[in-house]
Amino acid sequence: MLLHSSDKPERTIIPMKRKLLCGLLAALVLTCVSAKAAPCRVVPVQVDGTVLSQGVNYLESGVTYVPLRGLLNAFGGWSVWWDSSRKVAAASSGSQSVTADPAGNTVTVNGRTYSGKVFVERGRTYIPLRILVTALGGGVAWDPYLGGAAVTSPGAEHDAMDLYWLSRIISAESQGESLTGQIAVGNVVLNRVKSAEFPNSIPAVIFDRKHDVQFTPVSNGTVYLPPTAQSVEAAKRALSGESTAGGAMYFYAPALSQGVWINANRTYLMTIGCHRFYL
Repeated sequence: MLLHSSDKPERTIIPMKRKLLCGLLAALVLTCVSAKAAPCRVVPVQVDGTVLSQGVNYLESGVTYVPLRGLLNAFGGWSVWWDSSRKVAAASSGSQSVTADPAGNTVTVNGRTYSGKVFVERGRTYIPLRILVTALGGGVAWDPYLGGAAVTSPGAEHDAMDLYWLSRIISAESQGESLTGQIAVGNVVLNRVKSAEFPNSIPAVIFDRKHDVQFTPVSNGTVYLPPTAQSVEAAKRALSGESTAGGAMYFYAPALSQGVWINANRTYLMTIGCHRFYL
């Protein structure tokens, strides 16, 4: 549900799941020490909308380090192993190859060698995230709303940060709706991105506070919860250009809000499921 100054529900407490996650990350920060490294902190890393779950990820002096196996498993199609004879981590996928050398602090991708700290911790080989991803043809961006890195894998159809947040706002706003209704919620976000009245990126639209919090899930914290599979599908379809809400830039659920501001200031367009959409 969209929020407006005259339509705001009472604020609610951020879900306990997020509080526990924050507490766990805080505890890890206190013990975050990598081989031959200065103190660092633990950060989340997501690949194509899904947070890496294998091992922890470190941020040190502006560089994010991730477990090689966890990252390549997220990409899919890679075999990863430890070469005990050379004391390096190695990986291959078809004609592509990666070697991470802790002794030489180098990462070799398809025959080209890059300098960057490589270390082994708790049986996992850590490599500089950006070096490997960009060498393989993917993209890396820092996501201030996640507080970590967003990785778009090589050949991915959608930007990882866009998919991550669009799928979550769709899920939090409309996970009980049909696929058509969920795509429509995604359309509203994307229509706002295109409009000069709103910020020009998906995360910035979702977390926009120019006229107070715009979306209820940002206010109550449910935007941080994992999305449903259907919400991810809806986000992908919306990002691919599928539209079920036309040019709508506002919506609300009459069961949850009277929509006083929207009804008085915007033009009604259609109703899909439990949501009314407006231009």
